[in-house]
Amino acid sequence: MNMRVSSPISGTLAESKAARVSILPVQARLSLRARGDVASLGAALGLTLPERIGARVSAGERQALRLGPDEWTILAPAGEVGELVAACAGVYASHPHSLVDISGREVTLLIEGPRAAELLTLGCARDIDTIAVGEARRTIFDGVTVVLWRDAEDRFRMDIWNSFVPHLGHLLETGCRELAAEIA
Repeated sequence: MNMRVSSPISGTLAESKAARVSILPVQARLSLRARGDVASLGAALGLTLPERIGARVSAGERQALRLGPDEWTILAPAGEVGELVAACAGVYASHPHSLVDISGREVTLLIEGPRAAELLTLGCARDIDTIAVGEARRTIFDGVTVVLWRDAEDRFRMDIWNSFVPHLGHLLETGCRELAAEIA
């Protein structure tokens, strides 16, 4: 696979009868760290931050995922980073927190198709069936830390660091071909 590490281009990486793997277009991605009552931060972000680890919420095109006791990932349209940072800066005095723009660090892969969940077992030791539709988890995929979102029974998103796209993309491409060969 030949792609620039710093900015993989959106599009299909692999496709077979079993599954399709694509790179999604760039979006705003923020890492929020905060403790205590985070209602004011949620209001500044335009959504209610989820309380349970692995839970996610949506409000329009914005999404929030709780990754840890004091950690959330916020997704939004690419042009909203400045607005979100400014809104959270407005509540900093009453609720100290850390909000970091990590948009340039990660890429999202879309894995979908009738055997998408099975394809993910190629590199993920986690039981994929334990991730409910509408939830997400930080996990390991072939030794790489990823965030795995389950959007439907046969549709997943995987957030990975840019530098791992060639490695994981190649692994998923090989898996797509192997699963398709089983179907034939």
